[in-house]
Amino acid sequence: MTPVDLHCHSNISDGLLPPDEVVRRAHSRGCQLFALTDHDDVRGLALARQTADELGMQFVNGVEISVSWGKHTLHIVGLGFDENDPTLLAGLASVREGRAERAERMAKGLEKLGIEGVLAGAQKFAENPEMISRTHFARFLVESGRCKDTKSVFKKYLVRGKPGYVEHEWARLHDAIDWIRGAGGVAVLAHPGRYDLGNETLRVLLIEFHRMGGEAIEVVSGTHSIADAARFGRLANDFNYQCSSGTDYHATGEGSREPGLNADLPFGCTPVWERWLKQPLQDVSRAN
Repeated sequence: MTPVDLHCHSNISDGLLPPDEVVRRAHSRGCQLFALTDHDDVRGLALARQTADELGMQFVNGVEISVSWGKHTLHIVGLGFDENDPTLLAGLASVREGRAERAERMAKGLEKLGIEGVLAGAQKFAENPEMISRTHFARFLVESGRCKDTKSVFKKYLVRGKPGYVEHEWARLHDAIDWIRGAGGVAVLAHPGRYDLGNETLRVLLIEFHRMGGEAIEVVSGTHSIADAARFGRLANDFNYQCSSGTDYHATGEGSREPGLNADLPFGCTPVWERWLKQPLQDVSRAN
């Protein structure tokens, strides 16, 4: 196992735990290099960094930006940037602005099914009102007994073609990459195995992402299988990308992995995190 986690969420976006608790949980599992990557918001970084410093854990600034690419919604993780960069902050604020309107439209779609109190129920789970998301709606629908877990909610109500899904225009891909690079960071294509892309469309994306300045692919992810990791490791080498690794942790019981440790990268991959290491990673092969 690799003691690195470069993709985690707190209640600043759609995670359940505050930033310091996510860091502590990752550290308790042996994590040595950690990034908090909340959706479209960096206001949890200061507390996360402070906690990592107190625990002696290396920390990297992170964010996950929602992007529209053609008809597809993608997520781009930014790592190692200046969190006070004004252009980045303005860009993230512009992405957050549309979430409230989208939430109202989602609620109306679900209320047509006879589900009452949807918006208020979702807002109850959103610690940061600017960041209300599909995950908050999913948690309310689980609480109300509509589905057994959040994965079932997405499948039944919140994906394209379902009553709670709303088309939305996020940041453009080139803008998100420019914001990250302009702030001194690295742009990473998050969990590519989650996108509904055919092989040819994926190859077009990888070519465009590289041309625009993207530098890495998230090869190991909490939502990737072993086969996915092998596939994207090969593609990373084919398209000259470095490789990243993250659990994509949101809440215990809502995903396949707890924060802190990830499977090793496939053989031949170049880790994106080597540039941020202040001290060598310790062997955790016997841990956890």
